Amino acid sequence: MASRLTNAMARFCHKLNRLKTLEQDMMETSLKRCLNTADLTLLGIGGMVGSGLYVLTGTVAKDIAGPAVVISFLIAGFASLLAALCYAEFGARVPKTGSAYMFTYVSIGEIWAFLIGWNVVLEYMIGGAAVARAWSGYLDSIFNHKIRNFTELHIGTWNAPFLAHNPDFLAAGILLVATAFISCGARVSSWLNHLFAGISMAIILFILIFGFILADPKNWSASEGGFAPKGFSGIMAGTATCFYAFVGFDVIAASSEEAKNPQKSVPIATAISLALATAAYILVSTVLTLMVPWHSLNPDSALADAFYRRGYSWAGFLVAAGSICAMNTVLLSNLFSLPRIIYAMAEDGLFFKIFAKVSSVTKVPVVAIIVFGILMAILALSPRCLWLPL
Repeated sequence: MASRLTNAMARFCHKLNRLKTLEQDMMETSLKRCLNTADLTLLGIGGMVGSGLYVLTGTVAKDIAGPAVVISFLIAGFASLLAALCYAEFGARVPKTGSAYMFTYVSIGEIWAFLIGWNVVLEYMIGGAAVARAWSGYLDSIFNHKIRNFTELHIGTWNAPFLAHNPDFLAAGILLVATAFISCGARVSSWLNHLFAGISMAIILFILIFGFILADPKNWSASEGGFAPKGFSGIMAGTATCFYAFVGFDVIAASSEEAKNPQKSVPIATAISLALATAAYILVSTVLTLMVPWHSLNPDSALADAFYRRGYSWAGFLVAAGSICAMNTVLLSNLFSLPRIIYAMAEDGLFFKIFAKVSSVTKVPVVAIIVFGILMAILALSPRCLWLPL
């Protein structure tokens, strides 16, 4: 009896830790391999250089590290590079969608892949909904909160402790629109990302050129608190926060099953996008803390506010518009990656099989895109916990 029980437990543990068996031809897929190195690079940039550039820089500079936020981003970028290289190697060796879930299933075992897969799903769900609310809030602030006032006047407010003060239909609406575009196929998603990423990078270039013209080295002087007012501990605390600005690089690994040549494209795109994102964060942080004293920054909209305070309201409006474009790329990145994680789990039998259904026209997991896009929109509509600057 004890022997049979031991054997049963051994078989059960073996099933929990069994590894995924890969096909002989790993390039064979139900999805469409249509993305090149440039497409993957811009997807990675779009996933990393988003709301963090316009919100996180000011928050870390004012509350944690001061002007030494520049060093914090440098260290965080290097740490992210080490993680990204692991993703790049796996993405080149195993050119299948699923990102961390797939890599865990191939190398460690099924139960761990299942747990990590759902953690990644939760990350994308909450992250996408939070960015949508930040997008809505930023757009509302540009129009002097007229959207929020209209909602409160004509729809009312909610007083439940776990709900936001008012429903955010704008955040839910942008997620549904993005879901519709994502369901049109990887090529359409990539073109849309190219558009917003191009506008975002042009505005970042404008911020750097005009910002350095307005820079005042006195803002790093001892009279303003110095370069590192919180010392080494402040720099490292800022590094821990800045690291989250780079988590979007895994969209490249999640897209490897739709890359034309993943063995070449995935590592190159990962390295280039991470290098450009790190450079953007470091340079923008430098400009921001040189334009105005770090202790007077507005953490909610630091960059736009810095230009307003220097007397260039038109530049502040342009930067605010750039933040909207940057947040669009993050939303597209989240909505692009999430259904593919679900698709990979469904294909492996760890989720309902219907989510592995691929459209014969667009060659994307359309059921997963629509269902989880709607769920993300519902999540963005009301919960108070999502009103966070990511």
